[in-house]
Amino acid sequence: MATYARTVRRGLPRTPDGEMWPPAGQAPVEVADPAETVVDAAAAAPAVVERAQRVETTAEPAAAEDVSTPRSARRSTSGAGAPLRRGLPRVAGGEPWPPAEVAPALVAEPRVAERAAQPRDEAPLAAAAQAAADSGPSSRAPGPRSGTSVSDTALRRGLPRTKGGEPWPPAGFAPAVAAEPGAARAQRVETTAGPATAEDVSTRPSGPRSTTGTGRRTGLPRPGAAAAASTTAAAPPASTSAAAPAAEPAAPAALAPLPFTSSVHAGAAAERWQADRARTIATRKPITPPEPARHGPFTTGQWVGAAIVAVIALVGAAGMLVMLTRWFLSLGFMESFIATYPGAYELPESAPVGFPAWLNWQHFLNIFFMVLIIRSGLMVRHQKRPPAFWSTRGNPRRKISINLWFHQSLDILWLVNGAVFVVLLFATGQWMRLVPTDWSVFPNALSAGLQYLSMDWPIEDGWVNYNSLQQIAYFAVVFLAAPLAAITGVRMSGVWPSNAKTLNKIYPVEWARAVHFPTMIFFVLFIVAHVTLVVTTGFLHNLNAMFASNPGHGWTGFWFFVGAMVLVVAGWVAARPLVLAPIAKLFGNVSER
Repeated sequence: MATYARTVRRGLPRTPDGEMWPPAGQAPVEVADPAETVVDAAAAAPAVVERAQRVETTAEPAAAEDVSTPRSARRSTSGAGAPLRRGLPRVAGGEPWPPAEVAPALVAEPRVAERAAQPRDEAPLAAAAQAAADSGPSSRAPGPRSGTSVSDTALRRGLPRTKGGEPWPPAGFAPAVAAEPGAARAQRVETTAGPATAEDVSTRPSGPRSTTGTGRRTGLPRPGAAAAASTTAAAPPASTSAAAPAAEPAAPAALAPLPFTSSVHAGAAAERWQADRARTIATRKPITPPEPARHGPFTTGQWVGAAIVAVIALVGAAGMLVMLTRWFLSLGFMESFIATYPGAYELPESAPVGFPAWLNWQHFLNIFFMVLIIRSGLMVRHQKRPPAFWSTRGNPRRKISINLWFHQSLDILWLVNGAVFVVLLFATGQWMRLVPTDWSVFPNALSAGLQYLSMDWPIEDGWVNYNSLQQIAYFAVVFLAAPLAAITGVRMSGVWPSNAKTLNKIYPVEWARAVHFPTMIFFVLFIVAHVTLVVTTGFLHNLNAMFASNPGHGWTGFWFFVGAMVLVVAGWVAARPLVLAPIAKLFGNVSER
């Protein structure tokens, strides 16, 4: 029997900072040589028959045994056998398990007794032995050592070693390996075993085991080892308890926790990663969606929703107001009131008829300046940091924003245009169309307003005469709102002397600011109402009168109106520092700070 050494597979240490377990060494593995088994088969045959007969005398009848009974349950408790094979202790520091006692005598299985009792043809074995003896030592395969017997168990054959060859190993019987005495083996296991574990050796699967320590992983047995294990099951009970039939593999039990602290850890890098991850989770702020941009108190969506609701509310309120006004005008006393005051009174006989050309140009310039004044005023009101500054050449230290300079410059041009307009108005008699000359202007204005509200508008012809409501509105714009806007604007401008304490007490700047902005709102409302009435009360006729100086219904006034609106839009777009800075440099100094 040849012995092949194999290095023991070592695992983790059993104690922290200890050596790897099991200790370094080689695991002995005994492999039977098939050729030696064949040569010695004849000599071992009588011993096999004798052992089978001895087992047959102690075996129970085969018919009385249930073949479904596990081998572990087929043991007899009568008779004394060899000492039990003891393994590792079940608890740390305890005695080897199982306790030291004599193993019960084992009863061979009926199948083994029946197979041993059958006569064996020993002629092939004798012939093989004679042939080996005749061939000499040179042709004889290495045989087993002296004293090695052959079992009655055939070798387990596997795959061939070469393609198309015979299965390996060759056919034959496995040698009978003498088991180590139980007491000696228990003593050796006790001296080589390390700290005990909580594992029960009874729950380990059956098969060949290593005697060099615990923790060995075993795979499939080698041919020699498998044969040795099979012969051990048929060994006589007087030799050793290891010859007992192997127990059926039991289901692996749950392993108990280790009785010591594991020395395996993730490493410094993993610990740092875990710490960084925990710190990140602890300091991470919850992800919240960004708040929508707000324009004043509301967001864009809220403004759109509010505008829709406001339009619907205004349309509903306007409809109710129209119906209520129609009902009110249908009353008897209101019908007589409308008949007495139709909405306009007769102008003096000296009042001119129609619009001269200068009035058309003044009207266009008034529109142009008013629109840009409103835009520049809003720029001044909402600016946070001026894009540029303007100062006069005589006093470069006194600077104002370029937006304020643009607003004041437009105010000056508008005032100059207004002054020219007023002069021409009184020089040509056109003032009688704007300045009321009769006290009946007020009841006629009320009558015209009610007719507008009832959607049954009064008949009018602006080429000849305005209705009383229009006359009062134009008079308020030209002679009240325009001067008020000019006076309050001058108070807030750089033209006003800052050292005039007495004048500043009489006319505080807070009053000017409180009046100036509402005046601008009045101009905006007037423009909206004026444009609406121009469009709804004879669009082409009104455009011809205001832009072409004729009372017709052609398209001449319309195209003049289109050209005027193009210039107004161009001025609105050009009102920015990039365009204003070169113009402002013509009248002073422009700087960024």
